[in-house]
Amino acid sequence: MSNQTRPLWEIAEDIYATWPNPYFGARPYLEAMSDLNSIEEQYGLDSARSIVRYFLSNANTYRGPDARRIKAELQSLVK
Repeated sequence: MSNQTRPLWEIAEDIYATWPNPYFGARPYLEAMSDLNSIEEQYGLDSARSIVRYFLSNANTYRGPDARRIKAELQSLVK
């Protein structure tokens, strides 16, 4: 992976493409990520960082090689 950080909306598109029926608990955070560019942004009263964390905590049923790669990418953004 390059040092270039992908926008959150692009990561969200990847998730939608590889997770056809997202878990209902993860869906609102995925939708919020679709409207964000950077981990430094705000979405309403929530930080993008907290939205990503909430998504990750609700994405246990998102599995497979794509899921592992994308979750690792998101984890690296919130460290």
